[in-house]
Amino acid sequence: MDSSQIIPILLAITPIYAAIALNKQGYGPNATMDFGHSYRKSALAFCFACGSLLLIAFFLKASEDFSRILLGVGALLGLAILALSRFLVTRLGVKLLDNEPFACLYIHDGVALPHSAEGYVIDARLARLCPDPADRDSLNRLGEYSAGMDRVVVHCQRADRQRWAFALKSLNIHAEIVVPELAKLAPLALSRYHGSTTLLLSSDPLGLSQRLTKRVFDICVVICASVIALPLLAVIALLIKIESNGPAFFRQERIGISNRTFTIWKLRSMRTEACDSRGETSTARDDHRLTNIGRFIRRTSIDELPQLWNVLRGDMSIVGPRPHASGSRAEDLLFWDIDERYWHRHAVKPGLTGLAQIRGYRGSTILREDVTNRLQADLEYVANWSLVGDIRIILQTFGVLSHNNAY
Repeated sequence: MDSSQIIPILLAITPIYAAIALNKQGYGPNATMDFGHSYRKSALAFCFACGSLLLIAFFLKASEDFSRILLGVGALLGLAILALSRFLVTRLGVKLLDNEPFACLYIHDGVALPHSAEGYVIDARLARLCPDPADRDSLNRLGEYSAGMDRVVVHCQRADRQRWAFALKSLNIHAEIVVPELAKLAPLALSRYHGSTTLLLSSDPLGLSQRLTKRVFDICVVICASVIALPLLAVIALLIKIESNGPAFFRQERIGISNRTFTIWKLRSMRTEACDSRGETSTARDDHRLTNIGRFIRRTSIDELPQLWNVLRGDMSIVGPRPHASGSRAEDLLFWDIDERYWHRHAVKPGLTGLAQIRGYRGSTILREDVTNRLQADLEYVANWSLVGDIRIILQTFGVLSHNNAY
């Protein structure tokens, strides 16, 4: 190993790494508190820097002048040293900064100080702070108090908000006003429409590229699954027809994306005259309405296979919150009467399987907890969607196809 190459390599790779790490927020505030975030950003920048160096050396026809062993071993050691140093920095950051990397100035003017206020807190009236454009001394004091701060938060009476907003716009830092009445609306951001200021209350949790990725993934999975599913469906449908009169397939209205209803397809597991079109009665463990073949296909989740057609049509996705019938109840209450957030789970397409299912939240909904546990998992899925997450849920679904709560 030629140690004389170490200095030239470091001189070449360090500025590339620093530029990429700065651009990727590798030195941002979160890098002082969150080891996962810090190491992920720095390791990504380091790998890009190594790749850039190799690419430059290739185009300059200088790649043969570098030791491959030196580059390989150095890259591995670099990643290890980054992990150690970033870990130590975040541990120190948490200890010194007490989980808050920003300096915040909280000003309350004519309102009681809330218990949640943190940072540097001052009473505007005691500090002689008046948001008056004609009062130069008061604005100067506001500037002096905010010096060295990262954020200024003002809590004042409604009549004073416009004046405080005017005064805060003269500061060169992040400044905001508390508006308690907006808490119930839970807006995401401010927006504009035809010259009017609006509150953004909802935004597609999946962007256009994410929706396209998820749709292409769904179609690919359906095509692959159909090779096995179609022959199995034909055999099971024939057995259903032989055992009892009526159609082999069961259709029911379910609640889908944006709270729109759609028709879901399933293999019929109950006697035709006992089918519940509104889903008002949950299936019991020893439900007398089930046929013999029906018990088997429900226990093994085979009855859900026709929903591949719903996925192909675009009504459903492979992974997402399970769609419920409009009459579904727990403790004689409709699901949305138990928790109003129930409607928020419909911000994405319903799925054949989901996060709630792999966590074991399936089967009949008898108690309120049966609903709230599933709802919490569904809302978590909506908030944190990723293609890798969908693949992980699909793989874990194979382990719960036959479940104690599947009946």
